[in-house]
Amino acid sequence: MHIELTEMMRCPERHAEGHLVLSTGEMRGRMVRSGLLACPACGREYPVVRGIVKFSGGGMRDAGGVTPDARTHPVEPESLQALLDLGGPGGYVVLLGAATRHAVGLAGLMGGIHFVGVNAPSDLEELPALSLLDCQTMIPLRQTVARAVVVGADSLGVEWLADARRVVLPGRRVVIESDQIPAPAGLTSLAREKGLFVGERR
Repeated sequence: MHIELTEMMRCPERHAEGHLVLSTGEMRGRMVRSGLLACPACGREYPVVRGIVKFSGGGMRDAGGVTPDARTHPVEPESLQALLDLGGPGGYVVLLGAATRHAVGLAGLMGGIHFVGVNAPSDLEELPALSLLDCQTMIPLRQTVARAVVVGADSLGVEWLADARRVVLPGRRVVIESDQIPAPAGLTSLAREKGLFVGERR
């Protein structure tokens, strides 16, 4: 986990947003390999294990998606980069579920952007450009902190889509790995093509 991401995260418990407090253990450059995040509001603590922040609470939500292997339209990094329409470097892009697999390809094209993988496939590991968060109840980030969100085909539940809209900045894009879903609330439909939905936060 990139240490500066601490300011962007929130406790997944149902209370007002507030900053978490980080106690670091092992560090590799700016990446926290082990440590502990604590919530001053409710007292919950969340460990950082092998670079992955392990959030908990509330039980697993219905992902509402499909198995990633069932996708029929693989997305090339160049196409996804164009759809995200980010322009210059800086800030955070959230990759939800199986979409975390795009991190390596996108990082090679979009230097200076940090990627945040939420509920990534178990074979993925953190990278200097990729922080990993494990939370089955929500995207554990404060609202309107991401420049873009990519929602994997395994995370199409209504609550995950609402959370994607919550964390993205106004006027920025959410790309969803399905062109069959209706436009989620709060997103203006921009395109449906090659198995993808592209929306902009109103």
